[in-house]
Amino acid sequence: MANGLPNHPSGFLTAEAARSLVDSVDAFLFDCDGVIWKGDKLIEGVPETLDLLRKMGKKLVFVTNNSRKSRRQYSKKFRALGLEVMEEEIFTSSFAAAMFLKLNDFSPEKKVYVVGEDGILEELKLAGFKCLGGLEDGKKNILLEANFYFEHDKSVGAVIVGLDQYFNYYKMQYASLCIRENPGCLFIATNRDPTGHMTSSQEWPGAGTMVAAVSCSVQKEPIVVGKPSSFLMDFLLKSFNLETSRMCMVGDRLDTDILFGQNTGCKTLLVLSGVTTLPELQDASNNIHPDLYTNSVYDLVGLLQQ
Repeated sequence: MANGLPNHPSGFLTAEAARSLVDSVDAFLFDCDGVIWKGDKLIEGVPETLDLLRKMGKKLVFVTNNSRKSRRQYSKKFRALGLEVMEEEIFTSSFAAAMFLKLNDFSPEKKVYVVGEDGILEELKLAGFKCLGGLEDGKKNILLEANFYFEHDKSVGAVIVGLDQYFNYYKMQYASLCIRENPGCLFIATNRDPTGHMTSSQEWPGAGTMVAAVSCSVQKEPIVVGKPSSFLMDFLLKSFNLETSRMCMVGDRLDTDILFGQNTGCKTLLVLSGVTTLPELQDASNNIHPDLYTNSVYDLVGLLQQ
């Protein structure tokens, strides 16, 4: 037995392993992109899987690194896709960034510069922080002319970098100046995912590409608040009376979802419906191994009904 689950040469999810997994946990933590949906398209069998697990008395929580939406906006997306998920069951990296500032007594007199989209801005405002940047700065340009001096707000005390389809040179310079020149300015990353399923048809550059650009410019590593950081788990444990050993993290990425589960003591189930492929999982150079893997979450339904 490994981590309370039956041994299998490849860790492939069997009917026996599925029953053992469900019996051993009280809650399932689901990543969203590549697990629940791809872009705005629901992955086959997700409603049936979630319904079955709820009927079995399992707590369901949705933990996403995608910072483009707030928890309120993600709740609307779930409903639009026909899934009843409460805002309190959703934990996003945008929410984690705002809560990190709150828990660390970030001064309300200071401002936050955002390289990102509405999700981060909304969560910061809900937490009572003043912010600038975001979509508005995506419309701004820089002319690199002789003697041009770029002004920035000296009251910015934190820079948050997340997924930003409007990322540009203006934002990179603004963020860099704040981090380099404003004393004590925090550099926070929602996550470092290199890619993600922003649409149903293909992968796109992830927040990690924007984080890497700013990090390279300032020659400094960020504080990461999304997966695989354990910071999100701290909130989960405060919100639900559960033990990590009685949780299963279900995700499509080895370096964020599965590593997050392992870092926090959860059981782990990798699904091959998103980023990670079977050859990548089985590659000799891969050193992150889930407890179990399967093609998609829908496999649970068929296996549990055998």
